[in-house]
Amino acid sequence: MDVMGTGFSGRGAMLIFGIIALFAGLYLFPTLKHHRKIVYILFLFPLLFTFAVTVIIPLILGIGYSFTDWTGVKISKFVGFANYTAMFKDPAFIYSILITFIFVIINMILINVIGFVLALLCTSSIKASGFFRAAYFLPNLIGGIVLGYIWQFVFNNVLISMTNNISLLSQSKTALLCIVVVYLWQYGGYIMLIYITGLTQVPGDVLEAADIDGATPIQTLFQIKIPMIASTITICTFLTLTSAFKQFDVNMALTNGAGSVPNFMGSYLSNGTQMLALNIYNTAIAKNSYALGQAKAVLFFIILAVVSLIQVRVSNSKEVEL
Repeated sequence: MDVMGTGFSGRGAMLIFGIIALFAGLYLFPTLKHHRKIVYILFLFPLLFTFAVTVIIPLILGIGYSFTDWTGVKISKFVGFANYTAMFKDPAFIYSILITFIFVIINMILINVIGFVLALLCTSSIKASGFFRAAYFLPNLIGGIVLGYIWQFVFNNVLISMTNNISLLSQSKTALLCIVVVYLWQYGGYIMLIYITGLTQVPGDVLEAADIDGATPIQTLFQIKIPMIASTITICTFLTLTSAFKQFDVNMALTNGAGSVPNFMGSYLSNGTQMLALNIYNTAIAKNSYALGQAKAVLFFIILAVVSLIQVRVSNSKEVEL
């Protein structure tokens, strides 16, 4: 049926009119309760369909591909757990998991602490607080790839004179620290805004009553403000946890995984700053091992889901205690 264009037909016009009439009729004349339910389902359908096509179906297909010799184009045979066995025998992959966990723990602590401190400063009586909010948030608007190349120039050209002409990106330990610094600089302002939202929701009369009772600023902070923004802390912790786990663009642009590790599991590694997401990308795209890369991605999904669920449960229990 040619609905639009030069061959526009009467049937096409009737179809369009019928769809419009269906939505209008169900919404404007809800003589029965189930009419509104139908309307809700119809309006939710595009979102659910998009979610299924872009998330659910690729996830199911990806799990299936991880048990085959998928080349990105075709499947020749079923290989069982061969891909999973191979990835656990890969020292570079095991090391990427290790440094990813280290990176996540460091960033989760630093970003939340610094973001909370900045939020306290920006919600205080400091002058030009709006300017500081915008300035702290601005790095978050820069794309990770661009940000990585900017800081690569800073580390390799601007700061090299302070390190005896030795680039901080040339050694795996200092290079990983550089990634932490860049990610903290990028993401800290975003977390700050969420904490600002939480702090501004603390009732003013409660703070005023605490001040009248003689509470010190430290007592007010730990006994009133922090307990009352426990849900905000949970959200920020979850966001920093999941975002740090998925770190890819800054890692790729800043070091591309480079950095030597002399001896890990009896092997010499030349990718000492390659975190989990970048390792999966290099396996699937750079090495054309799509099935192995998909198996790593499935494990990555499981790790992220388990860690996130544990974090949310622990945070919720802490909320109850507070």
